[in-house]
Amino acid sequence: MNKECKVLVIDDSPFVFKAVKKALEPEGFCVVDNAPNGQVGIEMAQQYKPDLITLDVTMPVLDGIEAAKVLVKDFPDTKIIMLSAMGDDLLLNQAKELGISHFVSKPFKSDELAKVALKVLEGK
Repeated sequence: MNKECKVLVIDDSPFVFKAVKKALEPEGFCVVDNAPNGQVGIEMAQQYKPDLITLDVTMPVLDGIEAAKVLVKDFPDTKIIMLSAMGDDLLLNQAKELGISHFVSKPFKSDELAKVALKVLEGK
């Protein structure tokens, strides 16, 4: 990467936030913050204007699919990777309909998430 890439984590698990930081920061990403739900995530996206968002599917207040609807519309240049412990085909299809094509199952390996993040930023 030639410029520092800002990453916002939207996940209600502090453990996942730490895992994303551990996976992406050695690759040159700057993980800026963690939002505990989709509503706070949208507010933080307005504040940080991240290049990449990792977005949990199941969260309180506003879930990942509903948050993604707003994020895709309001931040069309921001790339999104959906993270989920559920391999639910319905959720995958909803995410794809929103234009999100990258989905990583939890728990994930650090190198797996880093590989997907780099691919997403390259537009693949």
